[in-house]
Amino acid sequence: MRKVVGVLAAVALLGTAACGSSSGSDGSGPIKIGSVHPTTGALAGVGGLMNDGAALAVEDINGAGGISSLEGRPLELVTGDSQGKAEVGQSEAQRLIDDGAVALVGTYQSDVTQNVASVAERSRVPLVIDVAVDDKILDQGYQYAFRIQPNASSMGTDGAKALAAIEEQTGQPIDRVSYLHIEGSFGDSVFDAFEKEAANQGISSVQEITYPATNFSDATTQVREAAVSNPDVIVATGYYPDGLLIAKAVAQLNVDVKGVYGIANGAFDDSSFPSAAGTAGEGVLSANYHFDATSDRVNDIRSRFEEKYGRPMETAAMLSYQAVEVIAAGLEDGADADPEALREAISGVTIDDPLLAFSCPIQFDETGQNSNATVIVMQVRDGQVTQVFPDEFATEAIEFPAGAGR
Repeated sequence: MRKVVGVLAAVALLGTAACGSSSGSDGSGPIKIGSVHPTTGALAGVGGLMNDGAALAVEDINGAGGISSLEGRPLELVTGDSQGKAEVGQSEAQRLIDDGAVALVGTYQSDVTQNVASVAERSRVPLVIDVAVDDKILDQGYQYAFRIQPNASSMGTDGAKALAAIEEQTGQPIDRVSYLHIEGSFGDSVFDAFEKEAANQGISSVQEITYPATNFSDATTQVREAAVSNPDVIVATGYYPDGLLIAKAVAQLNVDVKGVYGIANGAFDDSSFPSAAGTAGEGVLSANYHFDATSDRVNDIRSRFEEKYGRPMETAAMLSYQAVEVIAAGLEDGADADPEALREAISGVTIDDPLLAFSCPIQFDETGQNSNATVIVMQVRDGQVTQVFPDEFATEAIEFPAGAGR
């Protein structure tokens, strides 16, 4: 069992990243890693952060001496812009591979990742998925795709279990839930898993309300519909823009619920959400994968990221950083930059000090899924996103009820 922290032990001694050679797996020069994210378009904000997270990891590894088992060869990040479109992501992935990338990281959206994973499989180049939740990506039986974060079904299941645990911990009954989610495989798969587990947990009623993935600019109609069943909690799954609209609509309509609870929600645990939502965001809960705010290593990386790029390092960017570390660990263990050998090494890698709030190491099962990926629960408290559940990762005590119905 090895620890990637050893690779980065000399992070404080950052040096200049070597670059300039065009070689990849030919045994000399920088080892190219391709980064595919939406750096233009509606998701350019998070896509840019993720690309920067991957770049910082490359810089840190190079500053610590590069890949020691390969005589200190440095990494080089080559970037592609998916524009948030599956077909563009596919062509960008192919371009980066043709340009010598021996591994890929990406891509944030499940539909884009589906196409990129297909390219990686066909090209026999490993892809380490930083963010993309849909179970179907790895259900294809791919041998070259690996995912660090929880998949959709586990997030839905664990989100339901966490909600039931909150009920037990606070003594506040949760019998009825109205669940709003974005249309498409992402929202559908998280909801389906939640609904199934919620029944096991004694939540008697789950009302499903969907909304379109595009041209969604007002959530009041959907929130009014959600309020009809008099739910105890409104649950929401989607991306940042729609999550923000939903939180504002719940507050605007003064819906009498005990809380708003995100599962795999791209807004509610983003550090910009509290200020963007204002009073509508206060108390909002979010079950999601999240960087470990209790980790000194994570806090050091986040501090240096914000100093370098002028923006907070969100969880998605931390996952991009971690994805590069996974590839670096594979290079160290396999001692070979050939994509085939690298794929084999990544399949057996163990990372003992994950940057996300996972209680166990990062290890990939036979499907390529990190078998120890979990969600934790965050809550907006006094304008800050805090970790509140489970106790192992809590930085604040949970407050519930936390909605208009408190």
